[in-house]
Amino acid sequence: MMEKLSCRLSRICENEHVLTLRFNRASHGRLVHGLFSLASRLGNGVFWYVLMGLLLLRYQMDALPAVLHMVLVGLISLLLYKWLKGKTQRQRPYAFNDEIRVTVAPLDQFSFPSGHTLHAVSFTIVLLAYYPLMAWLVVPFTLLVALSRLVLGLHYPTDVMAGTLIGAAVASLSFAIPL
Repeated sequence: MMEKLSCRLSRICENEHVLTLRFNRASHGRLVHGLFSLASRLGNGVFWYVLMGLLLLRYQMDALPAVLHMVLVGLISLLLYKWLKGKTQRQRPYAFNDEIRVTVAPLDQFSFPSGHTLHAVSFTIVLLAYYPLMAWLVVPFTLLVALSRLVLGLHYPTDVMAGTLIGAAVASLSFAIPL
């Protein structure tokens, strides 16, 4: 039984390495690389902090519950993803494959889960609960951030999927916390 499971996991890992390399090869074009590098840099938090500030400027005290909710979710997400990275210690894709071109420095050593994706998804869910008309802006940005992690060779697809699921779970559970 364990041998079958090990074999299946091995095949999944092999397929994931192939898929990761395919995504990364898309970044060899200058325009594509520039777009995803920018999304990655903005996804470090800049986009979200600026957006929170703009919400406060535009809606003043009416935006405070949404902004505080996003800050709370951001802190919980940060603690959770740092703990998970420390526990799993999964090496980034470029550590295993010399063909993966990395031109954007990672924020930390490990890849699982994708913190950029986790935060982008959790912030998007919380923001849209308060301001659903902001979907035109944040949904495409969140997708760009998630794809940037793959295209830039910093994460495996399962890192991004886990970041998506964890971010969605944190955001969804946060609505049970009275603010």
